[in-house]
Amino acid sequence: MNSLFAKILLWFWVTLVITVVGSAFISALDVNQDDSDRRAPAAQLVEFQLATARTAYETGGRAGLEKFLATLRRIYGVQGILTDEKGRDLLTNQDRSDLLRRARRRRAEYQLFRAGNAMVARGAEDGRYWFFFLVPRTQVGLWFLQPEHIFMLLAAVLLCYWLAFHLTRPVRQLQKAVERFGRGDLSARVGSRRRDELGRLARTFDRMADRTQTLLDAEHRLLQDISHELRSPLARLGVAIELARSGDDLNTSLNRIQKESDRLNALVGQLLAVTRAEGDPSALRREPVRVDELVQQLVDDSGIEAQAHGCELKYERRQAATVEGDPELLRRAVENVIRNAIRYAPRETAVEVSLARKNGSVVVDVRDRGPGVPEEALPRIFDAFYRVETDRARASGGIGLGLSIARRAIELHKGSIRARNAQPGLEVEMELPAGPA
Repeated sequence: MNSLFAKILLWFWVTLVITVVGSAFISALDVNQDDSDRRAPAAQLVEFQLATARTAYETGGRAGLEKFLATLRRIYGVQGILTDEKGRDLLTNQDRSDLLRRARRRRAEYQLFRAGNAMVARGAEDGRYWFFFLVPRTQVGLWFLQPEHIFMLLAAVLLCYWLAFHLTRPVRQLQKAVERFGRGDLSARVGSRRRDELGRLARTFDRMADRTQTLLDAEHRLLQDISHELRSPLARLGVAIELARSGDDLNTSLNRIQKESDRLNALVGQLLAVTRAEGDPSALRREPVRVDELVQQLVDDSGIEAQAHGCELKYERRQAATVEGDPELLRRAVENVIRNAIRYAPRETAVEVSLARKNGSVVVDVRDRGPGVPEEALPRIFDAFYRVETDRARASGGIGLGLSIARRAIELHKGSIRARNAQPGLEVEMELPAGPA
């Protein structure tokens, strides 16, 4: 038997049957023992029948006793026998000493379930009379178990079934969730609301599944991010090399190449930092970051890429602002938004970058003058690999991860990022909780 439900249900049923049968058996023993409790209902019934039979015999003789025993047989379906102290049947004058010997035994359990009729006996207090019930063996169970008892027994069986089902249901739910999770469905959860041990076990599995899914998703995104993020520094290196070949200021171009090479070398470490922060938010670096200086540096660094695209960067409405967070993650977020705007900005236009403090937050705003994004696509442009099926997406050559990385970095700092069409162009707003001045 491998089913926990079947084991629990069988255990309850066996316990119930033993209880019912044992209770009936003990009741039968009580009425057979001379020294048993005379106040027990079954004992009182036999005591009453003994007194009635004795009165019928003493007042009406054998005729009175015969009439009483006939009534007893008609009502209860059992045979009644009244004997004297020696075991002589007072109605038929037969020798019933064998019944008397059986009744005087202390081990009354042998009287109920041996071959023949079951017997219930009671002796008078003065020892002059003995009264015996002889119950046919086929009626023993029904004599002790009335229809009301059978109804209660069935109700108890149904209650046992419901209890076993209630106890094993969360186990089956947990089993199904584990099987789905093992097949690769990382969204499988139990979602139990129980407050007992099984509910706590289910919630422990859900937390484990959340943690596992977070780690696996972070690892998957890391591979995607590396393939995406290597494109920007490699592109800038290519531009710097072309300028070095064609320009007069060779030293400046070589410095730019060196700087981009160093940044490329540090990129993998930065992406690993994003992945670790998502997998374990408590490991996120927390230090004061001057966002205005960070944005100024990014505008200066991205100027060469803007010139290559035939546009320019304007950093306006700058204010001194500080936030608490990881400087490298914040740099990646703002840089991706700026370079995304440069990528879609038409020639001879400006990409406007601004920074301001507003209601306890630091807001970085980046706007281009490009074609914008369809309104129905705005909520999805921060999803990984999402590309708008317009000329804006086709011209970029990107794979749709830059803004997704920016959103993840901003959200790790308890901030938010939004986009709206500025007519013309797209405006992206990044809002972060302001730190101490």
